[in-house]
Amino acid sequence: MDEPGTQAGTPDDSAARDALERLLLGGPRRWTRGDVARMAGMAPERTQRLWRALGFPDAADDDRVFTDADVHALSLVSLLVDEGFVDERTEASIARALAQALSRLADWQADLLAEVLTRGGDEPGQLDPERAVASTQRVLPLLRAVQDYVWRRHLAANAERLLAGPGAAGDRRELAVGFADLVGYTSRSRGMGGRELGAMIEDFESIAAEVVARRAGRVVKTVGDGVLFTATTAVAATQIALDLPEAWDAEDRPQLRVGAAYGPVLTHLGDVYSPVVNLASRLTSLARPGTVLVDRELATFLRDLPGYRVRPLRRVSVRGYDHLQPWLVRRRPVGGGDEDHGDGYGPDDYGSEDDGHRDDAEPG
Repeated sequence: MDEPGTQAGTPDDSAARDALERLLLGGPRRWTRGDVARMAGMAPERTQRLWRALGFPDAADDDRVFTDADVHALSLVSLLVDEGFVDERTEASIARALAQALSRLADWQADLLAEVLTRGGDEPGQLDPERAVASTQRVLPLLRAVQDYVWRRHLAANAERLLAGPGAAGDRRELAVGFADLVGYTSRSRGMGGRELGAMIEDFESIAAEVVARRAGRVVKTVGDGVLFTATTAVAATQIALDLPEAWDAEDRPQLRVGAAYGPVLTHLGDVYSPVVNLASRLTSLARPGTVLVDRELATFLRDLPGYRVRPLRRVSVRGYDHLQPWLVRRRPVGGGDEDHGDGYGPDDYGSEDDGHRDDAEPG
């Protein structure tokens, strides 16, 4: 028979869970939504809008689910607005962007902590709540310090752009945008266990982040079977696009395909918006496994560079683009040869470089 306090739902278990929650939330749940709004000096509708933007479900008016930390956080938001750092009209957008980044981080950290705490226990997979509280107390300050360092380091990396001119809600500039997509991910993932699938996704994201960073690019976001990245130059984007399938290639992994385009892009709250993004996505969907397709702009940059072979493929019509002409990019072999790389493209796939159509039409 188990010792008292080891079964889920016992008083000791409940007390430990309450202690863990208080540790993470900075105190007990003691305030209603109306209490928080009143103490923070905000209208209830505004606090509810921010709460939803952070990704949390609505609380009933009489539910005491909020803590002193919630009141303090709202007070800080008001201070940022009063000081002119945040516009009240965009505060919900900022909260939403912040929540999307940090919620994923919290998911990963919770999984990591659970894995560590269940390792070597009396029963495989069993989590001791009291041990969880003690371990969280030790690791929380360390995680906070590391997160603060990484945040400051990324902020410093953007300092040049911040100092280049007056701040704005969005920044429009010329960028190369690329997508890398795992071929056949959906069908392959159906036959994989959760741990195996998680390991593959972790490997994919790790390799993608390393390749993109090595070529001075930026990972904008990862979505399961794909990664969206940007680079400031055509060459950097092409190097990333060609490196990714090679770095990922292994017999037990699905192949990778990549599409990239170049042009004016709006960066806003960490994301990117532009027809260029849509074009890169369409090119990715057209690419054969293991290959890289680019648009006319990128192809023009690359055609006179000795390290690359750029060839036009036949024009196709896809959603938003009529007569889109992809360009196949490969590394030029040592010696400047023109041998077939075995990439799945045959003579009938190649087209004319200029058949009277433009491939840069805006999405309809």
